Amino acid sequence: MNSPDQAVRDYVDALDPAGRALFDRFAALLRAEHPEATVTWAYRMPTFVVGERRLHVGVWKHGLSLYGWSADRSGGFCDRHPHLCGERGTLKLPHTEAAGIPDEHLRDLVRATFAP
Repeated sequence: MNSPDQAVRDYVDALDPAGRALFDRFAALLRAEHPEATVTWAYRMPTFVVGERRLHVGVWKHGLSLYGWSADRSGGFCDRHPHLCGERGTLKLPHTEAAGIPDEHLRDLVRATFAP
């Protein structure tokens, strides 16, 4: 059985170029906001951990999905992009829309998700 670190590496290495680019963009923004974040493996996807909070990041054919956040902790992201924010703490960021989402909107989401 792979270690959590190896499982994350294998997952990211297996992404197609578009998925890898979107994952890398989001991960870089998250790490810029929270350099103390760690990454582990949970629910068969990379999971960023800051303190007691977790954000699960899955990359699928459609794009990137975030699990483990809530609309009331979206930093205005769901107000600006309501069609991307689903029920039960799922946010879907399609490849077709990702380039049009400013980094600052994603940073706001990350800040609010991991706020104490």
